[in-house]
Amino acid sequence: MSRRPNIIMIMTDQQRFDAMGCVNPVVKTPGIDSLRRKGILFEQAVTQCPMCVPARNSLMFGLYASQTGVRTNGGALLDENRLPSVPLPQRLHDAGYFCAGFGKTHWNNTVKGGQGSRRGFDVRAEGQPRLSVLCEEGAVMMDDEDPESLKAYFEETKEFGSGEENALGYMGKISRLAPERHRDGFIYRKCMEFLDGYTPGDKPLFLYFSLIKPHAGFNIPPEFEEMYDLNDIPPLPAPPWSEEPDTHIRAAMQVSPNLYNAHYGRKQTLDTLSDEEKRRIRLRYYANCSFMDSFIERVLGKIHEKRLDENALFVFLSDHGDMMGERDGRYSKYCLYDSSVRVPLILAGDYIGRDKWGTSDGRPAMLVDVLPTLLRAAGIEEDPQLPGSDLMSPNSRNGAFSEFHGGGGEATQTAPSWMWRNENYKLILFRDGVITDDTPLRGELYDLKNDPNEWHNLFNEPEMAGVKTQLLLDLIANVSTAFAKAPAHGDYRGLERLRKKA
Repeated sequence: MSRRPNIIMIMTDQQRFDAMGCVNPVVKTPGIDSLRRKGILFEQAVTQCPMCVPARNSLMFGLYASQTGVRTNGGALLDENRLPSVPLPQRLHDAGYFCAGFGKTHWNNTVKGGQGSRRGFDVRAEGQPRLSVLCEEGAVMMDDEDPESLKAYFEETKEFGSGEENALGYMGKISRLAPERHRDGFIYRKCMEFLDGYTPGDKPLFLYFSLIKPHAGFNIPPEFEEMYDLNDIPPLPAPPWSEEPDTHIRAAMQVSPNLYNAHYGRKQTLDTLSDEEKRRIRLRYYANCSFMDSFIERVLGKIHEKRLDENALFVFLSDHGDMMGERDGRYSKYCLYDSSVRVPLILAGDYIGRDKWGTSDGRPAMLVDVLPTLLRAAGIEEDPQLPGSDLMSPNSRNGAFSEFHGGGGEATQTAPSWMWRNENYKLILFRDGVITDDTPLRGELYDLKNDPNEWHNLFNEPEMAGVKTQLLLDLIANVSTAFAKAPAHGDYRGLERLRKKA
C-alpha cells in the first residue's frame, strides 16, 4: 500500500492454539474469530520459549531466547545501553509511528520500586501496582487510578499463590468483581479511553493491547462461566503411563526443586478431584478465554468506529500455551510439548489483501517472525541480525525452533532442551543436570500425525533413524545461522557484512 498501515497488536497470556472458537467450536471467542475471518491463521506457530518473560523478550527483540540472554522467567535486561537489539515499539517510534501500549509487556526491566524504560511507547498503561518490576517510566499503573479495585482483586486471588498458578488458582472460583474491576478490565478501560480521545494525525498508529489472562487463576465473572455447559467439555485422554517417562521435563524436574514442587504441589491436590471437577478446570480456562475475548471484541468495535481499521495490519497472538492437565496431570507451561509451545497467530486486515481473508497457512512459524513482518509493513529497513522471516513473504523454512532452560527459580540454570518441529514430526534434544554439567545429549522424537499427544518416544527406534537425522540437520542449520548473525553488538562492519550480497 502507498500509506504505511496502522499496526494493531492484540496479545493474550497463556492461550493455547486450540483455545479459539475458529479452531475449537467448544470455545466462544467471537472477537478473535472475527480477526480470523479477515485474516490468515498460522496453524503451525510456536513460541520461542514456553514461559512469559523469555517469550515476550523474543517477540519484542526478534531474537531467540539464547540470543537475548533472557532464557527463563528469572531473566531481565536492565541496562538500556546493552540491549541485544532495538525493541519493536522503539523501532516503530523511530520510524514515525505513534506508539500506545496498554497492558502486559513483562519486560521485567526494572527492580521493585524503580521505573523501567517504555522502550518507544508514547503512551503506556499497566494493570499492575506501581511497586512492581513491571512499572515503566511515565506509565499509568492501576493503583494510580483505581487502587480499590486492585486491592479487591488481590484479596480475591490471595490463595492462588505465586503467579496465581497453584492448585486453587486452577480450580478457580466465581469472581465477585465486575469485569471492569479486574486487572484486565483496567487495561481495557485505559485502551478505550485512549481510542475515544485519539485523533489520527500525520503519524500511523501502533496500538499494543495486551491482556494478562487466560493465564491462571481462574476467578471468572459468572456471565462467562455460564456461557459453557460442563457436558460439552470432554475428559482428558489418559496416557499409557502414570508418571512422566524419561523426558526433558523429567530431567529438568530432577535438578529443579522449583519445577518439581510446582508440578507435584498442584498434582497432589488435583489428582484427588473427580472427572467432573477436572473438566470444570478446563471449562474455566475456556471461560477465561471468553472473558478476555469480550474486551478484545469491544476494542475491535471501537477501532472500527474510529475507522482505524482502514489500511491496517492486525496481529493476534499469545506468548505460550498451557498443558491443562495433560501428561500426568501437568498444568501451566515449562515444557516443549505442543499444548505448551503452540500458540495462536493471526494476521488480519486490509494490509494482507482480501484474497487472503479466511485462509490458513501451514508453514512453520515462530514468534520471532512477527518483528520482521511488522518492519516490512512499516517500511523499515530489514535487520539482518534477526532469525525470523516476514510471514507475508513466500519463503518457508523446514521447521520451527523453541528452547527450554528451566523456570527461573533455580539456583543454577538447568541444562538446555532444544526443539525442532514441523507439521509431521518433533525432535527434542536435552541433557541431564544443570548448565555447568557435562552430560551426554539425549532426545525425544514424536510422530505428530499418529501420536498428537506425544506419548510415544521414537528417538531410539531404528526405523526412525532417517527422520531423526534430517530433523537434527535442519535444527543445526537453523540455529548455527541464527547464532552466527546475532547479536552483532558493536562488531566493526558487522551488520554491513551481514547485508552484503555475494
